[in-house]
Amino acid sequence: MSVIILILASTFLVSCISLVGILTLSLREKLLDEALLILVSLSAGTMMGGAFFHLLPESVEISANINIFIYVIFGFLLFFFMEKSLFWRHCHRKECDVHTFAYMNLAGDLVHNFIDSLAIAASSISSVGLGIVTTLAISFHEVPQEIGDFGMFLFGGFKKKKALILNFLTALSAVLGGVIGYLLSMYLQRFVIFLLSLTAGGFICIASSDLIPEIRKIEPLKQSLLIILTFCIGIIIMWMLKS
Repeated sequence: MSVIILILASTFLVSCISLVGILTLSLREKLLDEALLILVSLSAGTMMGGAFFHLLPESVEISANINIFIYVIFGFLLFFFMEKSLFWRHCHRKECDVHTFAYMNLAGDLVHNFIDSLAIAASSISSVGLGIVTTLAISFHEVPQEIGDFGMFLFGGFKKKKALILNFLTALSAVLGGVIGYLLSMYLQRFVIFLLSLTAGGFICIASSDLIPEIRKIEPLKQSLLIILTFCIGIIIMWMLKS
């Protein structure tokens, strides 16, 4: 019972991050851009650290004779394909198309949040510590993404209230995914191994193909050093959380 409570609490917490966009309305655009880049850098570090320090070692430990790296590559390719087909990308500088893309982004978020919650469920069943680590890594990633999504929805023509409600409702798909992941994982041990490896591949894909290219655009030396430091802090956080 404690595992399902942890899964529900974790997925609901991740869902609530969708409301963070309202806090950005009072920030100046330049300050918001700088804060987003730091969050993106921290997210990239925690995802890399989470994949290599937690998800991959745990997958190897419980995999027996299963080649988990096939699942890792599959996870990388799956997330890469979904990013391209569902237009998952950050809109930090309002470069995205409007209106149609806003609705496409909602559909993409539904799938995205559902998969994230499956990963949280599988990790929590494997161990409480791994569940917490996975939730942290996903949360760090969700903050800049949800801020970007909220800004894009406003730019696309949504009213503030409608943007918040739609964003939160799509985020709640994480709770449903957590319950489904729990029910499936309780009966299929191989499913847990598959999801942990899939999540590792997905984290590596998001960090390397989406987040790191974003922070590599920074040219001033002072900002670049801050971004590198934040990235390393994200990795160190995951390393310090090793059991």
